[in-house]
Amino acid sequence: MLKNQENPDHCAALARRKGVIFGLSAYVVWGFFPVYFKLVKAVPPLEMVSHRVLWSFSFLLVLITWNGAWPALLDLLKRPKYVAALAASTLMISSNWLVFIYSVSIGELLQASLGYFINPLASVLLGFFFLGERLARVQWLSLFLAMAGVGYQTIQYGGLPWISLVLGITFALYGLIRKALPVEPLVGLTIETLLLAPLALGYLFRLHHSGAGSFLFFSTRLDLLVAMSGVITAIPLLLFAAAAKRLRLATVGFLQYITPSLQLLLAVAVYGEHFTRTHLVSFLLIWCGLALYSVHAYRTTRVPAA
Repeated sequence: MLKNQENPDHCAALARRKGVIFGLSAYVVWGFFPVYFKLVKAVPPLEMVSHRVLWSFSFLLVLITWNGAWPALLDLLKRPKYVAALAASTLMISSNWLVFIYSVSIGELLQASLGYFINPLASVLLGFFFLGERLARVQWLSLFLAMAGVGYQTIQYGGLPWISLVLGITFALYGLIRKALPVEPLVGLTIETLLLAPLALGYLFRLHHSGAGSFLFFSTRLDLLVAMSGVITAIPLLLFAAAAKRLRLATVGFLQYITPSLQLLLAVAVYGEHFTRTHLVSFLLIWCGLALYSVHAYRTTRVPAA
């Protein structure tokens, strides 16, 4: 048993398995995000993003204290290169949050789901060009099918789907930056929210002072839901960062299809958005590609027998 534990291949396979579990958990949670943001749609998008930042920061400080991670956090703050990289990832994730909340508030959940269908393609290509990740023939085929599905839906959309493009590209870049940084997920996410906290606090203070804010002005139920945004935001991001550290960016990208698929189902079955023949064709092509990639990934990440 000890020999198997010390086997590098065995340990790597176990790490990949854990990465898949973390990734699946994060993407399922994100898939149901529209339910939460529909409940808080009375809060304008920019105000909601500001609350997400501050409540996430507060929750993460509790986790930092609980895990005794203050020395690691303070040490990282002394490294300008890493802080600058986290500032770039902060810009990506905050832009993603803002556009996603906006898309839910105006009833464009289908376009948001298209954005998260685009994201895995961007992740695969970023991994190929910047991290030297190589794809087998079956993986290229799966990528082609997914690209065909997204391309078909984009063309049929009849114009530039800016919401989709912003969501897909910003989150792919966020994943690339976080994978490349040798930073623990909890510490990195805490610094990301720390960098945004002064701006968020200033904006919310201005809103509250002018009487234009939503928090503490509507109902106790809404206030509690807004306060929950910290936990709801931080947990899947921590799971995602943990998955990104253990998996190839291409694998992380293809797991991402879980989120838009769930959002697509919610948009049609729960919120009554119109599901067209274009959506059906695109959906089938993408899931055929995902099935091919998933089978190949499973065969290449099986844990060696003990």
